[in-house]
Amino acid sequence: MLFFLLFVTSLMASTTFAGNFYNDFDITWGGPHAKILNGGQLLTLSLDRASGSGFRSKNEYLFGRIDMQLKLIAGDSAGTVTAYYLSSQGATHDEIDFEFLGNVSGQPYILHTNVFAQGKGGREQQFYLWFDPTRNFHTYSIVWNPQRIIFLVDNIPIREFNNAEKLGVPYPKSQPMRIYSSLWNADDWATRGGLVKTDWTKAPFTAYYRNFNANACTSATSCSSTTKNGLRDDAWRTQELDAWSRRRLRWVQKNYMIYNYCSDLKRFAQGVPPECRPSRVH
Repeated sequence: MLFFLLFVTSLMASTTFAGNFYNDFDITWGGPHAKILNGGQLLTLSLDRASGSGFRSKNEYLFGRIDMQLKLIAGDSAGTVTAYYLSSQGATHDEIDFEFLGNVSGQPYILHTNVFAQGKGGREQQFYLWFDPTRNFHTYSIVWNPQRIIFLVDNIPIREFNNAEKLGVPYPKSQPMRIYSSLWNADDWATRGGLVKTDWTKAPFTAYYRNFNANACTSATSCSSTTKNGLRDDAWRTQELDAWSRRRLRWVQKNYMIYNYCSDLKRFAQGVPPECRPSRVH
């Protein structure tokens, strides 16, 4: 059985299938620290004392599924952050985050997730991974539709954030977002609250990217007029987890979640945010 009901694999004109970093991304900073290799099939970001690096997608997307394979910095990566996320621009921007917080050799990465809507974030969940993300490539995916956002690792859901606008909680649904990634030094906070500093003798630090795919709408107009074989195709609008994948979600959150804002009673002494109250799984 599939982990979840997959997005439609062919969405005609409203769907973008990407696969070449030359065609689909721009290097935004870092100069030679960012490289596109193998005819556009591989991208690397590097960090040293001089600079980190980053890239962004040429296209903006409004709803869909975004997949990217990453292989993270091996060895002592303490102080580094590899960010991979969707974001719009401006003070009231929306954002859907994967951030990988490096650690000293032999310690696990922390996968930090967050959702911003109308400029407000603070919806963090953090996880350890059940594998070494530096040895091989693994697929990190975002499924985003008007009802929910699903974070997946190797097609296993780790987090679901539901639209709770009926409770007064803003939800990202109207601002197209680009895909961004960056590798940068954050040793003032990223590792044990800044207690462990970046060991620059291990530089350059390098993260690797391949097999990008976007099965996504590029505008509100194209989403509303999606067709397949001449018929209206709305399958993406109601994408949700099936029973088997929901069990996998509970398994991940029980065994690998290390922080959940919904459970942080010290932080929310006056009561947890509204979206946390119906269910502890968001």
